[in-house]
Amino acid sequence: MTGAVIPREQAIANARRVLDAARARRDRDRAAGRLPAEVELIMRRLERQQRQQAPTVEHRAAA
Repeated sequence: MTGAVIPREQAIANARRVLDAARARRDRDRAAGRLPAEVELIMRRLERQQRQQAPTVEHRAAA
């Protein structure tokens, strides 16, 4: 089986493009209120978990 081989960088770029398009479509549907209620709840739970896992940023006043 000899065929065209896609370079790794190109494969990653293609996957990133498809993923970004899917995320944009999901965000548009969410903003328009077209997601089912159970999906919206799952997304909110995941966002809450991500916020809890994110490192805490200490805010300091500029000197």
